[in-house]
Amino acid sequence: MAGHSKWANIKHKKAASDAVKGKVFSKIAKEIMVAARAGGDPSANITLRALVQKARGVNMPMDNITRAIKKGSGELEGAAMEEIIYEGYAPGGVALVVQSLSDNKNRTASEVRNVFNKNGGNLAGAGAVMRSFHRRGLFVVAAEGVTEDRLLEVALEAGAEDVTREGDVFEVLCEPAQFGALSDALTAAHIKTENGEITMIPDSYVPVTDKTQAAALVRFVSALEELDDVQNVYANFDIPDDIMEAVSG
Repeated sequence: MAGHSKWANIKHKKAASDAVKGKVFSKIAKEIMVAARAGGDPSANITLRALVQKARGVNMPMDNITRAIKKGSGELEGAAMEEIIYEGYAPGGVALVVQSLSDNKNRTASEVRNVFNKNGGNLAGAGAVMRSFHRRGLFVVAAEGVTEDRLLEVALEAGAEDVTREGDVFEVLCEPAQFGALSDALTAAHIKTENGEITMIPDSYVPVTDKTQAAALVRFVSALEELDDVQNVYANFDIPDDIMEAVSG
């Protein structure tokens, strides 16, 4: 998972703070609405189940979650959202996939293009970057709460592909289809997850060891994530822990 995961963990901690909860709740609600179009029952809709877990991970009220599901499934009226994927590169060849949900495609395209231009990035054609990423279920488990042997036993039995340690957390990867079974297995084993979601994992990573370059990259990704229509930004950078903590603090 390398630097991408470190950044994801930092974002998760930020999302749990009161200062940004409102914006985070709004973004997750949009995702839930779109996912619920395929069915409003989380037990039968893997993507929706993952998003509900993600929402709970940042303490989103259950009323908000239920309302978003009802809007998506048509029980309540809601705005028509369209998913738009933008692909491109940051300086240094770092690949970026920008997932957005919007009711105004022209507005979103203009805002995303503006951030790329201001930060020295380049947008790419459809498929140019996405082919180097793949969807995976990801669970983050605090290392202090479980032994590696116990986590391996439970996770692999439930269909996990890999369990690795990154600093003070374990990361458990699985195929999206196994997300529900793995979530249930971790819960049944009383293994608490700090985060659980279906994400995009790059096939390879670009090492970034220069602090100035790392800071510019984090500013770039942060500017994209600040856009109201942008839900997620996936990248293939690998920044060492000490530099990541320094430039994202």
